[in-house]
Amino acid sequence: MDSNKIREIAATVFKALTLAMGVSVVVLSKLGNLEMETAMSLLGIGLACAGVALLSKP
Repeated sequence: MDSNKIREIAATVFKALTLAMGVSVVVLSKLGNLEMETAMSLLGIGLACAGVALLSKP
């Protein structure tokens, strides 16, 4: 595989993880099954993934 293609796929995966973490926090909090510590961890992971996706752009 081409190096640029791998970077593009990785950026897409990190963007998808960012969205998934945000959605999971909203859904779990609406269901009442989420503790504050867990929510902060999930949002932190999502924010880190967003940072990696933004930094991977040329």
